[in-house]
Amino acid sequence: MTRLNEIHHWLEDVLSSSGYQLDIASADASFRRYFRVTFKRKTLILMDAPPEKENTQPFITIAEFLYQNNVHVPKIEAQNTQMGFLLLSDFGSKAYLDELTTDSADTLYSLAINSIVDIQHCPLNTIDLPHYDRTLLQQELDLFPTWFLDKHLSVTTPDFLQDTFDILINNALEQPKVVVHRDYHSRNLMHTAENSPGIIDFQDAVIGPVSYDLVSLLRDCYISWPDQKLEQWIKYYFSQAQKQDLLSNVSIEQFTRWFDLMGLQRHIKVLGIFARLNYRDNKPNYMNDLPLTLNYVRKVSGKYPEFHQLHDFLSQQQSIVAIE
Repeated sequence: MTRLNEIHHWLEDVLSSSGYQLDIASADASFRRYFRVTFKRKTLILMDAPPEKENTQPFITIAEFLYQNNVHVPKIEAQNTQMGFLLLSDFGSKAYLDELTTDSADTLYSLAINSIVDIQHCPLNTIDLPHYDRTLLQQELDLFPTWFLDKHLSVTTPDFLQDTFDILINNALEQPKVVVHRDYHSRNLMHTAENSPGIIDFQDAVIGPVSYDLVSLLRDCYISWPDQKLEQWIKYYFSQAQKQDLLSNVSIEQFTRWFDLMGLQRHIKVLGIFARLNYRDNKPNYMNDLPLTLNYVRKVSGKYPEFHQLHDFLSQQQSIVAIE
């Protein structure tokens, strides 16, 4: 029996009917894919996560946790973990990335920032999530020399790089710890008619640095904004977070440094991930997003003296110029 036949058999059982329509909704960077199910003038999303490739349990656990804490994530209507099928409420097809304009950005980002604060206000003692510890941060950063420098650029990893990584890791570890979505950006936020945004793709959530999701949102690898707007939105987040006692005894200057360096860690990692998606997973479209991600790395590394070696090294790579 083909995978598609298995999907139909399961849906017919769950819905007690074959009178539905099944359409491809989207795929993502993993082995998961999504279908939109239309049934009795209502739509649902079917997640297809092949069990030999994907584990649905983290998604289920985190979805239920966030839903119970009034974070706007999909409600799980039905599940079969052995087969790797989940039936979810549908947030529609309006991703933030497609809805963001100079006119809509202030409103949409304010809503998204409010949701970050909601996530960060969730109690840590009621869910067992992995910690964004030194080992995990190092593993992520190691993707950069392995896949971006070696595989993509064919250049030798510079001797200073681990010292750079240590500064970034220590910056992450010194921050207050909260629930971190870990991929909170314009493709994973859906603009919904009510309680926008609808938040998806949260199955890799961890306990980690307070600045992480904000930098994922504001220094998004798929869309960029002027520094003046970023400063405005950072200040808005800072005020909202302080109201929830998330940043007690922290100055805006300290938080901005946390934000900048956390973004540098994330973007160095993402350069490696995008290269890996291309060379290992045959998903070349992510290479189109390398220039913006690289620009973030160059900009922040040029702002802080302790990263001048990284900034100079990247500026010297002639092969990088070709992808800009």
